[in-house]
Order: sequence, then C-alpha cells, then structure tokens
Amino acid sequence: MENFEELKIAMGALDEDAVMAILDRLKDSGGEGAAEALVACQAGMDIVGTKYESGEYFVADLIFAGDLMTDAAAVIKPLIVGESGGGIGKMVLSTVKGDIHDIGKNIVKALFEADGIEVIDLGVDVAPEAIVEAVKKSGVSVLALSGVLTLAIDSMKETVDALAAAGLRDSVKIILGGAPVTADYCKLVGADAWSLSAAEGVSICHNWLVS
Repeated sequence: MENFEELKIAMGALDEDAVMAILDRLKDSGGEGAAEALVACQAGMDIVGTKYESGEYFVADLIFAGDLMTDAAAVIKPLIVGESGGGIGKMVLSTVKGDIHDIGKNIVKALFEADGIEVIDLGVDVAPEAIVEAVKKSGVSVLALSGVLTLAIDSMKETVDALAAAGLRDSVKIILGGAPVTADYCKLVGADAWSLSAAEGVSICHNWLVS
C-alpha cells in the first residue's frame, strides 16, 4: 500500500507532478487504500490553508489548490465508488446568497463526490427560495450551505427559515461550512451540524445518508 504521508506533503506543497504520480501508482495497484489517499489529500489541503493564513500562499495558490484537489478526486472517486459498489445518495450544496466564494465549496464538492455522494451544486450567491426549490425538486435528505463572509450567517438562517416555512425542514439534515461558522452560529441558524474541515463534513454527511 502507498505511503500517503508523501501525498499529503506533495498536496500541501502544491507539487502537481508528485501528487499525480502517487495517484497513478494508486490506480496501477488497483486502488487499495483509496479512502486513505482521500484523507491525505484533505490533510494536504489543510496545510495549504495554514500557509495561506500565514501569508506564504496567496489567492492564486488557493485557486490552484482547488483545481489540484478536483483533479485528484477525479482519480480517487472511481476507486472508492468501485470498492463500495456505487453511490450512497445525493445532496444539495451551495454558497448562500450574498457570498460569491466558491473555492472551499468546490473542494468539499470534490471530496463528497470522491466518497460516492452525488452532489447537486447550485453554485454561489444562491437565494433561499432557489435552495428550497432545489431541495423540494430533488427530494434530497442532506443540504450543505457554505459561506466565507460573515453576512453569510444571515443568509444561512434565512435559508433554514425558508425550508421550515415550506414544510421541508424536518425532512432534511443541514450542515454549515465556511470561515465564519461556529457552534453558536450553527445553533442560531438552526442547522444540524457544522464543520471547518472538509473531511469531517464529508464524514458527517456520509453517516446521515447511510443511516
């Protein structure tokens, strides 16, 4: 089995050649340890986030990291899905109204898909009524709301309130993600869970879908 510590370091260093070489070896070996590879990639993304916060990396590096994570997930996803025998369910994902940031959303989307979850991605700056309509139309039982700006908290609450008004709140689990989210804000918004870690968020949604 591949040593995925090397993969984590390569991802954190934004070394595309090294990342893809390790994943090529993973593919050639039949995909053994694909789930561990996914965790390693996310750990590498955590390194990227730390370097960005310290000023070592810039926005362009975050964009590149998101693209690299998407490419890596495209390799890993079929290996995990192949092991599990198919998808485990579907969910709706969006960045809420008033927020146009999509790097974090796109990273977690790649991780969801690699885990075998079908993602209905509504994009960014999505109004509460559009999210309600998507949940109603698709019949999903899981909704992930993302936001980077503090104002996103208000939009998240408006979205949850709109779901309640539509009679859909009790039929869907809601998770929040993004820089301003805290346990207190999760309670204020009325969501079921929150996470600042994409890997943890995937684990939470996975458990909801298979329970």
